[in-house]
Amino acid sequence: METQAYDPEDFRALGHRTVDALADHLAAAQARAMPVLPWREPEAALQAWPPDFTERGGADPLELIHRVLGESHHLQHPRYVGHQCAAPLPFTALLAMVSGLLNNGTAVYEMGPVSTAMERSLIQWLSSRIGFDPQAAGGVLTHGGSAGNLTALLAARQASTPYDVWEEGYRAPLNLCIMASDQTHYSVRRSAQVLGLGGRNVVSIPTDERFRMRPDALESALDEAELRGRKVLAVVGSAGSTATGAIDPLDALADLCEARGIWFHVDGAHSGAFAVSDRLRPALAGIERAHSVVIDAHKMLMMPSLATAVVFRDEGHSFETFSQQASYLFDRTARQEWYNLAHRTLECTKRFLSLDLYVALKVRGTAFFARHLEDTVDLAAWFADAIEARPGWELAVRPEGNIVCFRAPAAPGEDPDAFQTRVRDLIVREGSFHLVKTQLRRRTWLRTTLINPLTTREDLTALMDRLEALGKPQT
Repeated sequence: METQAYDPEDFRALGHRTVDALADHLAAAQARAMPVLPWREPEAALQAWPPDFTERGGADPLELIHRVLGESHHLQHPRYVGHQCAAPLPFTALLAMVSGLLNNGTAVYEMGPVSTAMERSLIQWLSSRIGFDPQAAGGVLTHGGSAGNLTALLAARQASTPYDVWEEGYRAPLNLCIMASDQTHYSVRRSAQVLGLGGRNVVSIPTDERFRMRPDALESALDEAELRGRKVLAVVGSAGSTATGAIDPLDALADLCEARGIWFHVDGAHSGAFAVSDRLRPALAGIERAHSVVIDAHKMLMMPSLATAVVFRDEGHSFETFSQQASYLFDRTARQEWYNLAHRTLECTKRFLSLDLYVALKVRGTAFFARHLEDTVDLAAWFADAIEARPGWELAVRPEGNIVCFRAPAAPGEDPDAFQTRVRDLIVREGSFHLVKTQLRRRTWLRTTLINPLTTREDLTALMDRLEALGKPQT
């Protein structure tokens, strides 16, 4: 093997040049001197990045890095207001170099002593912010909200069935179901399918005019399930639905679950981060009564993808979920070892998930993150006001967080739904902004997620102006 590939000085030289390239890219993005997304059709992108690998290689890594930077989606651009993916704090890119070089997995403590300790501390901190007793609560970090919801629902299944499903499988004819609102993230249905319940056994609960789960509808569904002899494994409440950012009435849902002994899970992937802010925390009232909560650090906490906290009010549930032994990893006599994380996760080896957030909290402090959350919520409220002030514009619902759904006035004679789709595609392809669209009660709405700290009122005004221009008759 050629040991030159591991030469420290070669690495140092390339590292300096790479950081320069990243800093130049960051400056250009912040100056709005590039398209948000340099659009290219999928087949053209594939042709630009062909599998033409040669035996001897020889490509210039810096040239490839520059190409990747130039041709990728630029989330650091202040006019990126699209999906729920953060413009991560720039210095976390340097932490990625650290974790990538160390490559410490966290299945067992000895493979990741620092990452394991950091993860434990982050979970304890989040537990206290949620309102759990940090001495009784516990959990893990995992790769994304989908994996987080699945982990929590696996725990719910293990706790809610009168036998060990994990080892024995299902005993027919036990009629199991999960209840969630009609605005719940698709990962809940997918989790039910992975669990072997089937997607049809996710009971969809209607929402109110603000797209929040209706407690009266949930109560009726629970009554019907009881009459039909169905076992409800869990009720899933949303703390920041994907479409509108709606936060379900968590206290009322907790009342119903507590009265009937049902596991209450809160999908706080998006707005669960409000727990970090004393000002925003009241919007989550009742989350402290949940059995489990997920929060994504890679959404409103400005971390790179993916890092999701799965937090259990009773830490014991996190150990019961994956109760099995692997003799080459674990001492068969050991029980509830917080420091051997593979006891409690889907993953065996996982990356150094705790590094970014732990270091960022140490460097920036908790108030920095609280201010970011509050500023984005305030900007969304301002944007909603600006939309309502423009003639012919429609606001779907007053935002509870940083997601704003609206409709721009259509061009004369054009179907309003078709117009929203058409102008969204035009704007994305021209690269002036990046926003998305969603369906709310059979109508098409434009949707923005205000997640980049450098997005301004002027940017949003420019977006509205551009949409209005696209709706005017062309001369």
